[in-house]
Amino acid sequence: MADLKSLAKDTAIYGLSSIVGRFLNYMLVPLYTRCISAESGGYGIVTNLYAYTALLMVLLTFGMETTFFRYANDDREQPDTVFSTAMAVVGALTALFLVLVFGFIGPIGELIHYTEHHDYIQIMAVVVALDALQALPFCYLRFQKRPIRFAALKLLFIFLNIGLNLLFYVVLGKDTPGYVFMLNLVCTGIITFLFVPYMAKIHWHFDGALLRRMFSYSWPILVLGIAGILNQVADKIIFPLVYPDSAEANVQLGIYGGCVKIAMIMAMITQAFRYAYEPIVFAKSKDADKSEYYAVAMKYFLIFTLLAFLCVVGWMPLLQYIIGAGYREGLGVVPIVMVAEIMMGVYFNLSFWYKLIDKTIYGALFSLVGCAVLLAVNLLFIPKFGYWACAWGGVAGYGTSMILSYFVGQHLNPINYPMKEIGIYVALTAAFYGCMVLTADLPDWAQVLLNTVLIALFVLYIIKKDLPLAALPVVGKYFRKVK
Repeated sequence: MADLKSLAKDTAIYGLSSIVGRFLNYMLVPLYTRCISAESGGYGIVTNLYAYTALLMVLLTFGMETTFFRYANDDREQPDTVFSTAMAVVGALTALFLVLVFGFIGPIGELIHYTEHHDYIQIMAVVVALDALQALPFCYLRFQKRPIRFAALKLLFIFLNIGLNLLFYVVLGKDTPGYVFMLNLVCTGIITFLFVPYMAKIHWHFDGALLRRMFSYSWPILVLGIAGILNQVADKIIFPLVYPDSAEANVQLGIYGGCVKIAMIMAMITQAFRYAYEPIVFAKSKDADKSEYYAVAMKYFLIFTLLAFLCVVGWMPLLQYIIGAGYREGLGVVPIVMVAEIMMGVYFNLSFWYKLIDKTIYGALFSLVGCAVLLAVNLLFIPKFGYWACAWGGVAGYGTSMILSYFVGQHLNPINYPMKEIGIYVALTAAFYGCMVLTADLPDWAQVLLNTVLIALFVLYIIKKDLPLAALPVVGKYFRKVK
């Protein structure tokens, strides 16, 4: 019981720091999309380079975060030795990466269409290198069960970043993307410096035999990580490379990047669900009723994500003001991107069947196939349809992974999901969304009013069918009394 309480507490702290941090970073979107004009293409550059950094982080850490936990928890290994050996890998890859970037900055700038912004590439190269070097120290904090320090350092970076951005873009009136990168470098450098005293306490020891075992464990994780991150950022990397008008590419990508941030509300909900759900799934893995539990959890995940979908779409006349006026022409992609995020969440829920039977190779296969579909859609259709192809590429990629996982899972480890009930919720959402689209020409106040009525009807259906108010924790007793 004590272990479960500790797990719950630590999960709450890690989850809260991650979700709060992501939400606070989200608050920079209104700042950037108002201070960096859409016509300049500056926010497109920000979107593009941050997509590269996400991919590079996976490559530079080489799956060593998960590998560290695997071997540090092995009683036959010394945690400090495991950490030292893993850090040697990440440090060597990071050093090689920086040498290549600074040594071949000309060809790299020409390859990714940044011949006039070598400084942006170099700054972000240092940022991603420092982030990679921080990854394992953050893992060690988690291993040592120090969630407070973990959360404090994560949130310190966020508050520093927000404060400096407000200073430069609001107080000093800057309007170029270069400061986004420079301020990120300053904040990342500070957090890295704060790790130095902590790292000085490590007993450093490299073990070559251990390294070979760690490599054999980490490379499949690397492959899976690359496929996973490409599903998230490939469209933003590919866009400037294949869009026919190179001068207009960053403008269009900036519009897409700004609008996608509104859809990221769904990603935050999915992440919150994941932090709460993942520990419980493995804890339930030996229970007789585990399949029933997974099926019900899937239904409730879909209920609340579909409700979030209707809220975002229904209140879009208000939410559109999150981004600057110059970016709002791309708001039509938001519902599409949210559908892709829901599919990703369903795929995450479905993934537990192969995790619990130690067949993670299926996860790698499904992710790779989905990634291939996403890449194909983007490469083929961006030249003609622009960022609309990016949005639909996500639906195609995640939809493929989701469908494959469902049907293979039902064959190898069947779970009786309540498909009829789920289908009713999906159909109801589609009908209400159709009504919202048909009334899109009304004044904003009228749209919000009518859409709120539809959302309320959806909530009432949830209460009637699956979540009676009397069953709610804490407040449910008051409804029982009324009844």
